[in-house]
Amino acid sequence: MRDAKKLMLLTGLVLVTAAALTACGSSGSNTSTGGDKPAAGEKASGGGEPTASADDVPTIVVREGEPVGGVQKLEYSAGEEVRFRVSSDAAEEIHLHGYDIAKDVPAGGTVEFAFPAELEGIYEAELEGLGVQIAEIQVNP
Repeated sequence: MRDAKKLMLLTGLVLVTAAALTACGSSGSNTSTGGDKPAAGEKASGGGEPTASADDVPTIVVREGEPVGGVQKLEYSAGEEVRFRVSSDAAEEIHLHGYDIAKDVPAGGTVEFAFPAELEGIYEAELEGLGVQIAEIQVNP
């Protein structure tokens, strides 16, 4: 009788553990900053992934002068379209060095970048006024 109780207890523990592991592993999303998917041809990696919108354009969220989740790394192949958004709680100029593209994002607003990946290399996107890097854009051959 005592062995039967131990067996039932052990079986219960195994089932509870399996259920907990299944629940933890079945969220169906990447965890970095909110379940994002890289845009077509893009491989997000390291430093936290940007948040993707409904149309899979990565969004870099800036709060208090820093990118949420760290510097975002976006990777594209030459000839593809580079697309990403920046949402910020404060007004700031976003500057993509190398491509020399600059756009203003209003406080509480979002700005979108979209351009052909024509220049191969690694380029820094930053909050120009603060000098804070928010993204690394890599264009491969």
